[in-house]
Amino acid sequence: MMIPLAVPNLMGREKEYLNNCIDSTYVSSIGEYVTRLEEMTVNVTGGRYAVATSSGTTGLHAMLTAIGVKEGELVIIPTFTFIASANAIAHCGAIPWLMDISADHWCMDIDLLSLELERRCTIRNGGVFHDETGRRVAAIMPVYTLGNIPDMEAFRSIADKFHIPLAVDAACAIGATHHKEAIGNLADVSVISFNGNKTITCGGGGMVVGRDEKLMNYIRHITTTARIGTEYDFDMIGFNYRMTNIQAAVGCAQMERLQEFVHRKKEIRRFYASAFDDLKNIGFSFFPKTAGSSCWLSGIVLPEDKGLVDVRKLSGKLKENGIESRTFWKPVHLQKPYRDSPCSLRGIAENIWGRIVTLPCSSNITEAELEFVVENVRDIIQSYC
Repeated sequence: MMIPLAVPNLMGREKEYLNNCIDSTYVSSIGEYVTRLEEMTVNVTGGRYAVATSSGTTGLHAMLTAIGVKEGELVIIPTFTFIASANAIAHCGAIPWLMDISADHWCMDIDLLSLELERRCTIRNGGVFHDETGRRVAAIMPVYTLGNIPDMEAFRSIADKFHIPLAVDAACAIGATHHKEAIGNLADVSVISFNGNKTITCGGGGMVVGRDEKLMNYIRHITTTARIGTEYDFDMIGFNYRMTNIQAAVGCAQMERLQEFVHRKKEIRRFYASAFDDLKNIGFSFFPKTAGSSCWLSGIVLPEDKGLVDVRKLSGKLKENGIESRTFWKPVHLQKPYRDSPCSLRGIAENIWGRIVTLPCSSNITEAELEFVVENVRDIIQSYC
């Protein structure tokens, strides 16, 4: 049996709620569980409103559309993110401006962002325009990498200074906090993912969270085909981005165990950090963690001198021994669809990404499995050193 990287923990009331959906025949986008999941998300994120969507990506697209991102404009994101962040921008007809990350938390480099807005942009006609391309900067979209929350007060200050909307890709940050404050208050609007590998899953799906009633009502409207009333009347071009009741039923059962799952994720992070602590002496490091991080994934970062051991060799050997591990996000500026996008880089993302190895961290992983992972990683590393 393979020890998986990150799989759902489905030992709660998922079957009961799914059976309720089947018995009631409400299996599509109408049903009690969609509303319940939205309410549960509001409670755990501190936002006032939540709108369920069919995926995190569709949630991002709806969010960016609602805050006014238009064709040909720029949205600033970190280059070190899952490609869905950039794809959602492209779905708006806009272009990502790719910013490097901080080595401390792998989120967007706030100092670089401030510097680039000051030296590469001009304020005119009520907007901020990128000098080299002449394009308006329509939004700043940080990503909560691994569930880490960067200095959002600084991001808020910059967004307010330049009058740019602050929207967040919070895909893996459910359960995270910042200075003990839940994530729903940290930006104008945020999007959570409920993909199968996330701490809380619906099998798929996403959630847009925000505090502005008018904005969130608009997002709900455009994600439900912009339909008016019960007749076939529509007042604009909308999207069919609705979450199904079946998805939400799974999500509700999951959300009942959120604190348990996040606590376990943090325990796993501490276990690996302690077990591999001595490897720091030969250049290994660990996934970063901010205070309040949800610790979505855990793993190690190989030394810059990869003569010791190669990422693919390590992963290959682990697979032979029944342990799933993987590399992590290839920076967006290295991806074929976005090679011509504006970039502001310091070499941090390029230096890190090829040295990352994610290790098994499902919330239901056993202590014996964790010890087996550690034993195998150490044996493989020692065989190369």
